[in-house]
Amino acid sequence: MERRFAPDEMLFWEGEPCDGIFLIVQGSVKIFRTSPAGREVMLAIETAPATVAELPLFDGGPYPASVRAVDPVVSLFINKNDFQQVCRQYPDVALKVLAVVGRRLRHLVGLVEAMTFGSVTQRLARLLLDTSKGVGTESFDLPLTHQELASRLGTVREVVSRNLARFRGEGLIRIQGHEVQIVNRPGT
Repeated sequence: MERRFAPDEMLFWEGEPCDGIFLIVQGSVKIFRTSPAGREVMLAIETAPATVAELPLFDGGPYPASVRAVDPVVSLFINKNDFQQVCRQYPDVALKVLAVVGRRLRHLVGLVEAMTFGSVTQRLARLLLDTSKGVGTESFDLPLTHQELASRLGTVREVVSRNLARFRGEGLIRIQGHEVQIVNRPGT
């Protein structure tokens, strides 16, 4: 079943019963958790083609995180029972979905490690370096706002802005609008 979502519209909230899996055909979604105090921590941004809500299909639990559309999203929703029937009929589908779950788990383990063992400055530097490595160039468009960076790093916007200004002041990066250029990779 095709489902469309406007920017900032929720696909689902953490804790809700899992009805099925979403195949993101167009657009991007943000996966996040919310603390009891209302603070959001971004876990990932997934861009089409991608899936979200795989884990509860296997463990029977509720959605472990919330998912919100970043921009206009077109998704295909597959009911939980239909998905399980497809997995029984085509076991390779289940193996591919488990590979996605494994990739997400590795990402989350890295996130926990970074948030536990690194300062915000180190985490921001690592995020910038990893983004640069991912696109294969020293210059790249930063797809996140300072608030979204803060959410991803487990801090507040002001700390991110201060650290970016410090990196720029030390000649480690250049920033022009949304474009970031790594100038001194070893120093960063």
